[in-house]
Amino acid sequence: MTDELSAFLAARPATAQRPLLGVTVLVVEDSRFASEAMRLLCLRSGARIRRADCLRSAHRHLTTYRPGVVIVDLGLPDGSGADLIREIKAMSAPVPAVLGISGDPEVEAEAMAAGADGFLSKPVESLAVFQQAVLAVLPAEMHAFGPHALPDERIAPDPIALRDDLSHIAEVLSSGCERPDFGYVSQFLAGVARSAHDPALEDAAVALGAAEPSAAAISRLNGLVQERLAAGSGF
Repeated sequence: MTDELSAFLAARPATAQRPLLGVTVLVVEDSRFASEAMRLLCLRSGARIRRADCLRSAHRHLTTYRPGVVIVDLGLPDGSGADLIREIKAMSAPVPAVLGISGDPEVEAEAMAAGADGFLSKPVESLAVFQQAVLAVLPAEMHAFGPHALPDERIAPDPIALRDDLSHIAEVLSSGCERPDFGYVSQFLAGVARSAHDPALEDAAVALGAAEPSAAAISRLNGLVQERLAAGSGF
């Protein structure tokens, strides 16, 4: 039995309205916008949240804390989220539940093959969908007692977090020091655009990762990012 589960069983604090009360969720996610969505979902569900924005940070968290749930983005700046899922599942005291998450639904099979207990597709905006996905993979001992009322609520992340993501990509694209990792730029920005419901930006980001990008494709994507920033990220 993990430390997180033992503490949870001792307190038994969960309720039907806040079914994750007493649970710590570690979110391994490099997007500020997606992390803000996870923060709001956890807050509404009663869970505590910790965030790691890369594999290195996630490893630091896992050597210090033992969360009840880990939600791992499959595309991280310093490696594969699937590899992290494998590491967590192989730990001598594994966490009770691990979920993969991505804006690309095609990577669900990769997450499950790595040992994930479940998968979330971005954007995750429905509180009911989030709670159902987490409760479905948590041990029964960590569920709230009695019926669970599914909340009819949708969350809206702070647009400042979206602006931070766009500014980050703008800096990467304008860097003259080295060639950007266009594969990473493509998957990161496509996920952000999908979460922000911006199909034009998503299409441009996906096209960037389809093949060796041309100067025109890079310029178009950079132009779209700059337009969003100039408009105050008002999609």
